[in-house]
Amino acid sequence: MAARNKARKRAFQILFEADQRGASVETVLADWIRHSHSDTRQPPVSEYTMLLVEGYSPRARRIDELIGQYAVGWTLDRMPVVDRNILRLGAYELLWEDETPDAVVIDEAVQLAKEFSTDDSPAFVNGLLGRLKDLKPQLRREGE
Repeated sequence: MAARNKARKRAFQILFEADQRGASVETVLADWIRHSHSDTRQPPVSEYTMLLVEGYSPRARRIDELIGQYAVGWTLDRMPVVDRNILRLGAYELLWEDETPDAVVIDEAVQLAKEFSTDDSPAFVNGLLGRLKDLKPQLRREGE
């Protein structure tokens, strides 16, 4: 499971970098892959990282709508960049990747928030992803 944890962390870093640079996640992913081939210090981009980033990309607008709709008291623009991208990744994996149990997806997102964000962020991430999990059947029907 450590490999999946690293893959999620790299996918989060790619989403975060794309957000910061104002670039597409595909461009940043391609940069990471290119650098991993030319720089031996750069770890390779795993297949699961690519699956997460490439799966997120076409659903990015819908995911942002859902986060904005269910983040009570927060607009997407007001959220810390770290939290926003952890939520993006977690929402994608929760709603569209059935291979990983929902509880694992939420726990991994909370761990990313603990490692990279503020003291209040883990509870915020947990609460919002928990709400999306509860609404998952309805949200998936709406997304079809």
